[in-house]
Amino acid sequence: MPVTSDVPLTVGFDLDMTLLDTRPGIRATYLALSAETGTAIDADLVVTRIGPPLLDELRHWFPEEGLDAVAHRYRTLYRDHAFAPTVALPGAHAALDAVRAHGGRVAVITGKYEPNARLHLEHAGLRADALVGDLWAETKGVALREHGATVYVGDHLGDIRGAKHADAVAVAVATGPYGVEELLAAGADVVLPDLTAFPAWLDGHLAAR
Repeated sequence: MPVTSDVPLTVGFDLDMTLLDTRPGIRATYLALSAETGTAIDADLVVTRIGPPLLDELRHWFPEEGLDAVAHRYRTLYRDHAFAPTVALPGAHAALDAVRAHGGRVAVITGKYEPNARLHLEHAGLRADALVGDLWAETKGVALREHGATVYVGDHLGDIRGAKHADAVAVAVATGPYGVEELLAAGADVVLPDLTAFPAWLDGHLAAR
């Protein structure tokens, strides 16, 4: 049964490799950017380190001068190449449904360019009550505090830092670049294999409050 509380429940979720497997779309976009600019980019390597800000990745392939223009072009190409091959990860829809079954709100807090993140959610049929993009690590924590999130679910070490910055429960899923032991060592309060385990965890977490 849903748990009632005087404090409204808000759960934050990361997007890339937490709710969505964006690797095929990101890879396709980098290949298109490489072809257009004539710059060699190892797109297979890129998709092993999804999470940090876009500019951090682009610096591996492009000089600092003109980097903002390259980022703008990447985000434009992204709309043509990234949405169709992207799929929701196992348990993503059920995880959001579980939050709402407890009368809660879903806040997607992501490092992705916010307009593209919104289109991703629409394409995947995932509904967020709040969406904030272009954030990373501790800046995610600022947004989590602003939205009153007490739980943050993510796949990256930066997501754990964001949760800790907001004094939120750091729930890690091992669907991204890090395994269970690495996530625990980084300070995750709980590590789940994927989001299919989240509804049962949330039931237990709320029952213990």
